[in-house]
Amino acid sequence: MNNGINVEQEKLSFKLQAIATAVHDASEICQGDTIALLALLRQLEQLHREIRDGVFQESLPDNRQALYALLKDIESEGGWPYIERMRLQAYIANMQQEERQENEELKQKRSQP
Repeated sequence: MNNGINVEQEKLSFKLQAIATAVHDASEICQGDTIALLALLRQLEQLHREIRDGVFQESLPDNRQALYALLKDIESEGGWPYIERMRLQAYIANMQQEERQENEELKQKRSQP
């Protein structure tokens, strides 16, 4: 019986590796194309949402012991999966700061003899 579980876990591991490889390949193809990379990130976020709100929620434990085991696994294996959105305001503020620094450097270069 354990052998069957190990075979299934190995199959899942191979599938997850194939997915990771495909995502890495797609990101390399999109390198330098912000719009394409944004589309890739949106697709990943959509897939995450579909899995979380669908089959994951349906598979959540219905008793305390199973819930405890799940929470213990989440804690020991790296926490809850989450796809964080970039904060647009922080991104814009960072760009503005970089622009101010570039302008300051330009002024300094112009004022040098």
